[in-house]
Amino acid sequence: MATVAFAFVGFSMTAQNGNSFGIKGGLNYSANGDYFESASANAKNPDRNIGYHIGLFGKIGNKLYLKPELVYTATRSDYSSDEFSVKKLDAPILLGVTVLGPLSIFAGPSFQYILDTEFDGITIDNVKDDFSVGLNFGVGLSFNNIGVDLRYERGFNHNEATFIDTNLGTGVVSRIDTRPDQLILSLSIAL
Repeated sequence: MATVAFAFVGFSMTAQNGNSFGIKGGLNYSANGDYFESASANAKNPDRNIGYHIGLFGKIGNKLYLKPELVYTATRSDYSSDEFSVKKLDAPILLGVTVLGPLSIFAGPSFQYILDTEFDGITIDNVKDDFSVGLNFGVGLSFNNIGVDLRYERGFNHNEATFIDTNLGTGVVSRIDTRPDQLILSLSIAL
């Protein structure tokens, strides 16, 4: 047990310090609109709302740090048997503080630009706003040049895509809330 404690102390002393720049990527568990409602509905099929992200990050500071990121994100959300997918650029600007050894907490705004949306194979051009703002907050672990973080993201802007069903001649209007609402697990490597 003492060996494990000494190993952890030695490992935490080598936590990433100072300024850095690197690459990151990971998985997103997303929902559009109400995350908690979607999460409970997806309990039987947990893989149906999995997406991914890949990008770059910078870190300025040590105990108190600023971490800007630029990330390409692809997410999907299932609605009955149809799939709504979003591809976007995210630019979070996070302010973090190292709490204990390699453990830090962070929060900040995330600026999003929607590149492409698709519903059940049909490209959607009428999303209300391509640009939106959200909030990221979470926890991270950093060892040497490797970092892992888990965060929650929620969009602030009310943003939706509108569909009109013209196939049956009914003109039924459907709307999907396109605000991001997701858990994000990332692995980062400082170069």
